[in-house]
Amino acid sequence: MKIMRAIKSNTERMENNNKVLMLMVFCFFFCSMPNLSTQKTFTTIAPNQFMQFGDTLVSAAGMYEAGFFNFGDPQHQYFGIWYKNISPRTIVWVANRNTPTQNSTAMLKLNDQGSLDIVDGSKGIIWSSNISRIVVKSVVQLFDSGNLVLRDANNSQNFLWESFDYPGNTFLAGMKLKSNLVTGPYRYLTSWRNPQDPAEGEYSYRIDMDGFPQLVTVKGARILYRGGPWNGFLFSGSPWQSLSRVLNFSVVFSDKEVSYQYETLNSSINTRLVLDSNGISQRLQWSDRTQTWEAISSRPVDQCDPYDTCGINSNCNVDIFPICKCLEGFMPKFQPEWQLSNWASGCVRKTPLNCLDDGDGFLPYTNMKLPDTSTSWYDKSLSLEECKTMCLKNCSCTAYANSDVRDGGSGCLLWFNNIVDMRKHPDVGQDIYIRLASSELDHKKNKRNSKLAGTVAGIIGLIVLILVTSVYRKKLGYIKKLFHKKEDSDLSTIFDFSTITNATNHFSNRNKLGEGGFGPVYKGIMVDGQEIAVKRLAKTSIQGSEEFKNEVKMMATLQHRNLVKLLGCSIRQDEKLLIYEFMPNRSLDYFIFDTMRSKLLNWNKRLEIINGIARGLLYLHQDSTQRIIHRDLKTSNILLDIDMIPKISDFGLARSFMGDEAEANTNRVMGS
Repeated sequence: MKIMRAIKSNTERMENNNKVLMLMVFCFFFCSMPNLSTQKTFTTIAPNQFMQFGDTLVSAAGMYEAGFFNFGDPQHQYFGIWYKNISPRTIVWVANRNTPTQNSTAMLKLNDQGSLDIVDGSKGIIWSSNISRIVVKSVVQLFDSGNLVLRDANNSQNFLWESFDYPGNTFLAGMKLKSNLVTGPYRYLTSWRNPQDPAEGEYSYRIDMDGFPQLVTVKGARILYRGGPWNGFLFSGSPWQSLSRVLNFSVVFSDKEVSYQYETLNSSINTRLVLDSNGISQRLQWSDRTQTWEAISSRPVDQCDPYDTCGINSNCNVDIFPICKCLEGFMPKFQPEWQLSNWASGCVRKTPLNCLDDGDGFLPYTNMKLPDTSTSWYDKSLSLEECKTMCLKNCSCTAYANSDVRDGGSGCLLWFNNIVDMRKHPDVGQDIYIRLASSELDHKKNKRNSKLAGTVAGIIGLIVLILVTSVYRKKLGYIKKLFHKKEDSDLSTIFDFSTITNATNHFSNRNKLGEGGFGPVYKGIMVDGQEIAVKRLAKTSIQGSEEFKNEVKMMATLQHRNLVKLLGCSIRQDEKLLIYEFMPNRSLDYFIFDTMRSKLLNWNKRLEIINGIARGLLYLHQDSTQRIIHRDLKTSNILLDIDMIPKISDFGLARSFMGDEAEANTNRVMGS
């Protein structure tokens, strides 16, 4: 028994020793991995605190998070900022982008002078904020804008350093691309080397400060793409900015600073601009539905986007073939090369400039991305007419334009020698005036034939006046007969058919906005600059004539902010036109059925559109002089003006009924 008890006692001691040994081993390994046991979450970092791998600094509302991260190699750590609630992790800023740590024990901390440092073990400090001022106590805070700030602990408004002043490859709302013209330095985006290496790459996205400031993407010193100069509303080569209803863009241009930034009008939207490692800039927006980043815009967009595609003194237009064409008064420098679509040599003048008083003139180009402004001259105080005079006084001046298009235009931009990188932007471009010799403009007349020309012109004018009067009376009588009522002829303006033809570039496909059952719709610009939409009755339309008469009758008597305004009509033989006010934001279906554009309509804007449609329908059904049922209400018939106010359109199938009727029936199938 004693032997058995001794054996049992020894066994128990061995088991206890094994347990103690296992516990010691566990504690050893556990304590040797402090990152697993000491991960912390900070809202601020004080002088007595530090961050290691696994620790995070979180913004107040939990929008952004900062900490150490790697691309799969724990020996190469970076300290960066990313969206907290978006997966996979999206990095928006990296502190030590060019100098990763060489081990996983690096830390972020405040030094004795109040600067923010990244310390990499024996290597010491590998990155620092290097503030010039010494403060008693500083603190680090991450804002919900994604801005990492080092500030005075005793004054929340006293920023000592901020990450927004040192952009990486990502442009966030509230960040500025800027240049302090007095003290410098210049802040701009630089690409990563590749998606796994945030070190500075070859490409940059910046405001070019040579000449009049313009937005450019460059590789080294070579311009790849130009967003154009700022015109008060947008960069003239960035038409997508005019479609954005959730972003507000602004440029500060003073004697001390030039800066560009944007703000989101809806704080729930996550959006960013990224310059990728291939030099492509993309405006991205997070989709909660697809859980992905979706592109709103990208550069390059088309063949005309690369810098100087068509060579000097030319115009690029993707809506024509070939896309490159010499400016009026110019011809290809090497015609055989142009015939092979090699436009690099550009164009030269057919006739040299005269440079004498009244020896030259100007040809206007509308809706253009303005040429390269790096060698331009500007004066923000001059009018357009004064700008023209300034250009004529300088023999080297080749073009002029307003520098700001707001409030009818102001400021002066002058170009010298060659015109470089100009293209057509049908919807949002601006006007520029190209200088030509008078012979190219055909301004001078032969004095020997002046009397004869005057006499002939007078006779022709009299004949034309008689013909126009006769045609007008016939048209008026035809329209009276067409609508069976005398008063109907006074309901809308009757436009001359040739006027509308010229306004729409002879119903060019480039001006075509769309096509429905009634026929095609074209955009037009009248001689006074007014933009119009022209609905052209298809000759093959069976019901078109009835619909045409019906729409003129209906629309001529209706006045409401949520109904599209009919400006008039035009008739020539079997051609029938309806002329409406132009809606720059197209129709509702253009937005809601497109993955990208639908994100531009937040719920408040959607509710405003719904209320506007409802107000328009209420007016038609109850408050108008004649009660009307639309009978073809759909998203393509809801147009949107510049302020996204909805306008009900297309009354070709509408029907009126008496004020005391509660319902009306139809014998024809209507709508779609």
